[in-house]
Amino acid sequence: MDVLDFKKEFLSEVKASAAAIGEGSSAAFADHMAQYLIDAEVLPDFTPSFYTGKYGRNKCRVDGYVYNELDQTMNLVFVDYNGNDTERRLKPAAAAHDFGQLTFFLKAAFQTNLYQEIEMSTPCSDLIDFLRVNEKNIRKYRFFIFTDADMSSALKNIETEPYDGIPTEGQIWDIDRLYRVCCSDQGRQVIEIDFREYGIDGIPCLEASSAATDQYRSYLGVISGSVLADIYDKYGARLLEGNVRSFLSTKVAVNKKIRGTIINSPQMFFAFNNGISATAMEVTVEDTECGRLITAVKDFQIINGGQTTASVFNARLKDKAPLDKLYVQIKLTEVGGSTQEETDDLIRSISRTSNSQNKVSDADFFASHPFHRRMEAISRRLLAPAVGGAQYETKWFYERARGQYLQEQMKLTQAQKNKFLLQHPKKQLIKKTDLAKVQNTWRGHPDIVSKGAQTNFISFAEYIDEQWTINDAQFNERYFQNTAALLLLFQFLESSVSKQAWYQGGYRANIVYYTAALFRFLLQRQFSGADLNLSLIWNRQQLPAPVGRTLISLAELVHLKITSRERGLANVTQWCKKKACWEAVKKIDYVLPGELEAFLVSPEDKKAEQRSANKEQKVDNGISAQAEVVHYSGSMWTRLREFAVKNNMVTAVDITALSIAEKIPTKIPNAYQSKRLVALLHTAAEEGFNIKE
Repeated sequence: MDVLDFKKEFLSEVKASAAAIGEGSSAAFADHMAQYLIDAEVLPDFTPSFYTGKYGRNKCRVDGYVYNELDQTMNLVFVDYNGNDTERRLKPAAAAHDFGQLTFFLKAAFQTNLYQEIEMSTPCSDLIDFLRVNEKNIRKYRFFIFTDADMSSALKNIETEPYDGIPTEGQIWDIDRLYRVCCSDQGRQVIEIDFREYGIDGIPCLEASSAATDQYRSYLGVISGSVLADIYDKYGARLLEGNVRSFLSTKVAVNKKIRGTIINSPQMFFAFNNGISATAMEVTVEDTECGRLITAVKDFQIINGGQTTASVFNARLKDKAPLDKLYVQIKLTEVGGSTQEETDDLIRSISRTSNSQNKVSDADFFASHPFHRRMEAISRRLLAPAVGGAQYETKWFYERARGQYLQEQMKLTQAQKNKFLLQHPKKQLIKKTDLAKVQNTWRGHPDIVSKGAQTNFISFAEYIDEQWTINDAQFNERYFQNTAALLLLFQFLESSVSKQAWYQGGYRANIVYYTAALFRFLLQRQFSGADLNLSLIWNRQQLPAPVGRTLISLAELVHLKITSRERGLANVTQWCKKKACWEAVKKIDYVLPGELEAFLVSPEDKKAEQRSANKEQKVDNGISAQAEVVHYSGSMWTRLREFAVKNNMVTAVDITALSIAEKIPTKIPNAYQSKRLVALLHTAAEEGFNIKE
């Protein structure tokens, strides 16, 4: 798939979505563009809030926003959408006009009585309220233009004027740029840094040449605190994609110590702090009279020291701490593999190992958690029932890695692509954040889901990590089918809510979350613990009509409740993020129709189905373990036995399994033995056993 195919398909999806959901094409375009940028971690979330008007004689407009609490940046979006097939180019004058409309919106929000003129309980009213309440906390405005025009080559450097003394930054996202970022091999925006742009000649370094291998080269260096803070200021959390953690609050003890050193003894920071570890795909090193300097890096990622980096930045931001005397040690590893997957695996391994001295749960590594790999494996083999007279089955495509769905198509001819899309329709794409959204909602946490994709994903990761440790077999084919069924329920609500006479625009996502959660809450309370039969929905690949009618009725009541004058906060968007909002919604008095009973499953039957699915998953786990065991030679298992015995790591059961594995391929351990062997192999590798030797 090239950029022209991507653009054609993207615009086609926008028009189809607008028609299906009943919203304007411009709003659908903004939503589609924002979802891609959320996946690429350019934006933390997105809230539509269309408004157009006047500030004096000047036009003002805003289409959406999101506030990033991590770096205190208010992101405002302007949509320049035409929707015609004719080619159009966004030139500097037009871009300046678009950015100007966002600036004039800010002026109208702060300097006029616009807040009183706009109807209460609308997204734009919430935006203005949020701007006014947080005016002193916002330290940067980032203006986005989403456009279906092609960006002019003259728009390489975009300069925007500060607003009321607060710096602003402008970004233009056309579909070509979206394609480059979201359809790259990495599936994200690659960070390239030229350190000379930060007022230095480079980072002084020493190469650890004796430690270099074909897979990596390492450098030890010293970076000034001000340069590190400037880089974090520009790129934010994207620097930490390879890291197991983003920024933990300064209330955490270790951060208090870091902050205290920065403020009270900055000259001692180098001695007191462990510094940061980072990776890059390419490192440019130059020899100068003053020694070796790292002048530039490509695909720069901080994999250890995220707290240090963010603490340095926050100390300058919040405490006004000078950083001219503060220096941080840095270990930079230039990585390279024969394939992108090998490179990603190496970076993950470095990240895991470099963070192993701290207590870090697998939830912190959730992007590479085995949960994802299992969901992906199930999605590739599991066929969904044919529906609507179709003579073929389809699949729900689970996107374990960002951009995977599009990258799969890029390798194909047009005929192959048509076949792929027939079997994997776009509406049956499951993203990690989608899975987290529907599952956390169904578990009764619409308030957490309303906090945005990133916050919800972290919450979901913690839950999965805990449950996986207890019994990973519960995440099986049935779980995947249930997830697909919940997505069908969400899709139904999303398309139906917008078409209701009572819906005046805004809060659709919150209405969907709270309606789904309330529906399940009422089901279990009014039908003695019974639950919606998600297997039935999977088999039909659609919602039963009585379920749909009930959801629509509930949605209206939810809308009235979350926008009620008696709500706990005036700002509806912020109110929906509160636990108190969920408690208020649960008090809605509504009797579910008796006809729903035909579409429910009793607690006893549900447990029986779960036990059966768990048992099947354990068999699958055993088969997978056997496949992994036979992947290695008998000699490797002999070396493992010698290593494990020497280090007192084995039981008699393990010795028996190892003695069989040593005879591969003549003999093969059974499923139980294979699972023990795989666990032993992983433990031994952590203790220094060399698998490849």
